[in-house]
Amino acid sequence: MLETILQSINLPFWPPAWMVDETHRRIVLLLNHVLMQEPQAMTRLARQVGRIVLLQWRNMTFKVVLSPAGLLDLAGADAPADLVLVITEESPLVITQLVLQGDKPAVRIEGDVQLAAEVSWLIDHVRWDIEEDLARILGDAPAHGLARTARGLAIAIQQFVGGSIRRGGSGGSAP
Repeated sequence: MLETILQSINLPFWPPAWMVDETHRRIVLLLNHVLMQEPQAMTRLARQVGRIVLLQWRNMTFKVVLSPAGLLDLAGADAPADLVLVITEESPLVITQLVLQGDKPAVRIEGDVQLAAEVSWLIDHVRWDIEEDLARILGDAPAHGLARTARGLAIAIQQFVGGSIRRGGSGGSAP
């Protein structure tokens, strides 16, 4: 039912360009923070310096260029992409369910094979240890408790989303 509601809402609202740009900048900062925790990832990306990766889902795009330091920076809007990754799953609920289960949504890949292999390696091997980052701010015990609570919440969401998708995700009576 939630899936049907989300798909039926067709708001004409699109955030202003400055908000999209600022969001992209924050995402790049987060991704670079995660990459800096994994020197091998940075080494792999440094071999692809100057290459541009475009990620697309629905009508949203995110384009980055690989820096000599093995980190990411925003690419210019007119820069041609060397690698295009298109998330083919339209439903945000299905994507959320897949991610919570540790799976990846289906992606169509176009472009440079070597760059695609490097990005695939990153996706498979680089993980954000959010609990460690929280421990630096809050201390070990509060960070562990917060992470445990978040994992419990993620499991509850996974069970809820999984149940609604298995039931068909559309109208009908509630269980």
